[in-house]
Parts: sequence; C-alpha cells; structure tokens
Amino acid sequence: MGKKRPKDRNIILPWEQRGGFFRRPGMSRARPVLLTVAVIIVFLLIAHRERTASGVRATRASLLIVRRAVDSYRADHAGECPPELAELERKSYVKQLPADAWGRPFVLTCPGRFNPDGYELSSAGPDGIPGGLDRIE
Repeated sequence: MGKKRPKDRNIILPWEQRGGFFRRPGMSRARPVLLTVAVIIVFLLIAHRERTASGVRATRASLLIVRRAVDSYRADHAGECPPELAELERKSYVKQLPADAWGRPFVLTCPGRFNPDGYELSSAGPDGIPGGLDRIE
C-alpha cells in the first residue's frame, strides 16, 4: 500500500477568505457607488450642522442689537421695559426690528425670571419651541 494522499479541504473558515462581502460578483461595481453615497451623506450632515451653527451666530448678533436698543430704552425711561419690542422700532431705537435666523420674532420677558430688576431677551432657537432646550439667550 502506498502513501495516503491528503484530501483537498472543502471547509473554508470566514477569516481564511479574502475580500469577504465585496468580493462577490457585482459588488466590485457597487463599491464606488456605495463610497460616493457615504461621502455625500457625510457632507450633508456637516452642511446641516454648519447651517444651524451659522443661524445661531446670526441670531446672537441680532440679539445683541436688540439688547442694546432695550438698554437705551430703559435708560431713557427710568428703568422701565418697553411694553413690546415693536415699541423700539416706533420710538426709533432700531430702524427695523430684527428677527432670528429662522424668521421668528424675539421674546422679551420683563421682569426677568432670575433677575427681577432686569429682563430676558431670547429666541426660540432652531426648533421654534419657545423656552425649548435650544433657545438662544
């Protein structure tokens, strides 16, 4: 009797294969498409985050303008707050009353919640819910 020949192994373990899922027929053509879609999704997420951040920056700048106008009004009227923000425009403290970056008006609370002698000026923020977690003060 001669030597035994080793049998060919038909069992291939997953870590012994090269390429895995992407080596299957048809996936070589889909790989660039999937990569392109992934890159586009990442760019869209970054663009959305930057658009929100730029809106917050613009709203803070507008709040500063309105805050200066309210301070001038209070200085001229013995510490009284304006009954509404439109009063600042009527009495020429601002040329035009700005809105936040999402087109919603600012909210003036007088007296303030934390300082009874002061006031609070805020925006509803990106979601538009007054007093929400993303409000801008």
